[in-house]
Amino acid sequence: MVAEIIIPLLSLISLEIILGIDNVIFISVLSDKLPAAQRDKLRYWGLGLAMLIRLALLAVISWILKLDQVLFTVLDIGISGKGLILLAGGLFLLYKSSSEILHKTENSDDDGVKIPAKTSFKNLLIEVILLDLVFSIDSIITAVGMVQELWIMYVAVIVTVIIMLMASGPIGKFIQKHPSFKILALCFLMMIGVTLIAEGLLFKIPKGYIYFSMAFAFVVDFIQLKRLGNK
Repeated sequence: MVAEIIIPLLSLISLEIILGIDNVIFISVLSDKLPAAQRDKLRYWGLGLAMLIRLALLAVISWILKLDQVLFTVLDIGISGKGLILLAGGLFLLYKSSSEILHKTENSDDDGVKIPAKTSFKNLLIEVILLDLVFSIDSIITAVGMVQELWIMYVAVIVTVIIMLMASGPIGKFIQKHPSFKILALCFLMMIGVTLIAEGLLFKIPKGYIYFSMAFAFVVDFIQLKRLGNK
């Protein structure tokens, strides 16, 4: 009996953590645009709201499941409500990550320039909430296929957010300290954006391939960083 609860719970927590990595990286990249005093605040608010959004969506899970129903067809591809959300989220993620990469590569000497007024805490928090909504709907529909008990989903969401809150600080500081890893993180977000668009068009890309390739790139970059540090 205990195994019937623990195994699904641990499996769902593991899945939520894997899906939440994208969210943590996105928040960490955005928080780097704020003054140091506000970076932790954005991480806490962003992940806290992510938890509230997921808990609220679980309360209307019957409506969430209806998003999987086909609304219309384009070129023999059935587009559902979930598909439209994934397409919008993927395009938004592609735009944000590519514009950040362009800013970093074209304005690499402007690190000390005062942050523009338009890059406010409120604007960044709105961007985080929009992406939270996309990731939340995707993860909830996936979770429904794994477990049937609603309380297990609630516990998994709360535990996952606590883990992400603890991990977000070190991840954010590491990305801020090493600009090359920030570019790598942005490339990772671009790949996730492409994946969301593909899923919205019913073309499934195994996330394992993406995470493995990015993990490999991270290890190579880390080895390079250590080699340069030893000179």
